Amino acid sequence: MAIPPIPPYPIPEAEAPPAVPWTPDPGRAALLVHDMQNYFIDPYDRAAEPMATTVPNIRALVDAADAAGAPVYYSAQPPAQAPARRGLLAEFWGDGLQTERDAAIIAELAPGPGHEVIVKWRYSALTRTDLLPALRFAGRDQLLITGVYGHMGCQMTAADAFMNDIRAFLVRDAIADFSAAEHRTTVDWVARRCGRVLDTAEALAALAAPGAAR
Repeated sequence: MAIPPIPPYPIPEAEAPPAVPWTPDPGRAALLVHDMQNYFIDPYDRAAEPMATTVPNIRALVDAADAAGAPVYYSAQPPAQAPARRGLLAEFWGDGLQTERDAAIIAELAPGPGHEVIVKWRYSALTRTDLLPALRFAGRDQLLITGVYGHMGCQMTAADAFMNDIRAFLVRDAIADFSAAEHRTTVDWVARRCGRVLDTAEALAALAAPGAAR
C-alpha cells in the first residue's frame, strides 16, 4: 500500500531532560542517514516543514562528518523485495518500494565518495544488516541518527544501538515523522530510555571540536 501524503508540521522542541551526559566525539562517532529514499520522502511537501529543515540539516551533518573524518552510512531498502525477504512488512505496508527511482537516496543527500550504503530489511538499520559490523570495524561506538521515519526506523535503530552498547544520538531537527505528535513522542522516548537527543547545532559543534579533522 502507498504511504499517504504527510501533512506539514513544525518540528517539536525536546521536552524530556537528557538522562545521560553524552557528547559526540568525532573520533568515536559515525553518522547514519536513515532511509532518505524517494519512496519515503515523496509523501512530504519538501518546501514545507519538517522537510524544509530536516534535509538541509542532514546535508550539513554529512558535510561536517566528512570534514571530521567520521564515517557516514546510509540505510536504504532495496526495490521489489522478494516475499521471503519482505516478511511481515508486507502485512503492514504492502509490497513497498518497486523501482530504482523509489529506492534512490534523494538528490540533495546523494551518497558521496567514502560513504557506505547499508542494505536494510526491517525498521532498525542494525537488524539483519552490515551496519553493526561496519561500526565495530571502524572502531565507532557512537551513532548520530538522522532521517525518517522517527517513530519507526529511527527509534528502533536507537534502541538497537543501546542494546549493542553503541551510544545513540538522535538529532531532533534532522529527523521527520508522520506527525508532530509522533515526532515528539519519539524524541521523548529516546531521551528517557536509550539515547541522547541533540539539535543539529549541537551535533555540528561537536563534530567541529578542536582536533576533529583528520
